[in-house]
Amino acid sequence: MASFQYKAVDKTGQPARGALDAANEVDLELRLRRMGLDLITFRELEKSASSFGAGGKVTRRDLITFCFDMEQITRSGIPLLEGVRDLRDSIENPRFREILTTLTEDMEGGRILSQSMSQHPSVFDNVFVSLIRAGEQAGRLTEVFANLGATLKWQDELAAQTKRLLMYPAFVLVVVVAVLLFMLVFLVPQVVQLLKAMGITLPLQTQFLIFTSNFVINYWPLVFGIPTVVVIALVATIRRNQKAQYLWDYSKLHLPVIGPIIQKIIMSRFTNFFALMYQSGITILDAIKTSEEIVGNRVIADGLVRAGQQINAGESLTETFQNLGIFPPLVIRMLRVGEATGALDTALMNCTYFYNRDVKDSVDKGMAMIGPALTVCLGGMMAFIMWAVLGPVYDILGKIKF
Repeated sequence: MASFQYKAVDKTGQPARGALDAANEVDLELRLRRMGLDLITFRELEKSASSFGAGGKVTRRDLITFCFDMEQITRSGIPLLEGVRDLRDSIENPRFREILTTLTEDMEGGRILSQSMSQHPSVFDNVFVSLIRAGEQAGRLTEVFANLGATLKWQDELAAQTKRLLMYPAFVLVVVVAVLLFMLVFLVPQVVQLLKAMGITLPLQTQFLIFTSNFVINYWPLVFGIPTVVVIALVATIRRNQKAQYLWDYSKLHLPVIGPIIQKIIMSRFTNFFALMYQSGITILDAIKTSEEIVGNRVIADGLVRAGQQINAGESLTETFQNLGIFPPLVIRMLRVGEATGALDTALMNCTYFYNRDVKDSVDKGMAMIGPALTVCLGGMMAFIMWAVLGPVYDILGKIKF
């Protein structure tokens, strides 16, 4: 979307000048007309280097605000085209404003909202578009936008919790590695020269420390290069090889401490979106098919593929998920209750509530455990270095007779 500097007049004939973003000259004239101005002349402004790429990404917060605004628009009975057009003029993110401009143009051309959104998969993913399409068909767009906004808000809170869980350990790990490298590269060689000058017979732990220090100093390209190459190779293999991706996703689910949290997050995401899709009128088979992309784990996704095949063959939903052996008893129990009562969406929402609370508690417990554990590791490494360095000195001092 380009920026234009314009000169216009209002209804009383008073001149007005300013700058406005618009897709083209026609769009600029339409926007000014809605502002009560008649365009006289305009000039397109060149984008400065400092503004290049600014607002180039649509964040989750932008989508949350969009869903809330669209909920209010649909609830108030405002036509969708007019509502999206008004939102476009109030959006601050240039990238999102450009997308909403395209949406309005597509809708003016005869497309419905879900069809227009499907042209922007980087912003509106398959789940988002499917829910909007189901809401349009069932006449429940207000509920769909409300549920989507609540779900995106939960995802944003979960992402913030996950970052909070990882930032502190990462910071402590960086400090530990920096302190260890400083001692091995600078401190240990100086102490070793002193010990050799004193003619002390070095114990085994001191010899090991000296060997480690010399190896880091002499072969530092290997020390830093090999782990980097291994990580890059693993990432490339996982991205390109489906079997490697399957093994990586399987290992993530079985990691100590972190594995159960990842599984709960996946289950919460699955039950939440599955309930939303079912509530919006999407069939069970279509909901399962869409959920394969939601879970973000190849092991669970393959299980959903098999589930769709078995349900298509005539098996019940509960029996199918129970036979897979990868879904926890809580999910199976809620599916059974939902099938028995005919309120599958309510049962799954209850399951989502439980997992959301459990994930939050697990993250808090993880934060409480990781800090002391890393402190103990750092203290253990420091104690070993001090023991290896100062041990021979204390032995000499113990042999001195006063």
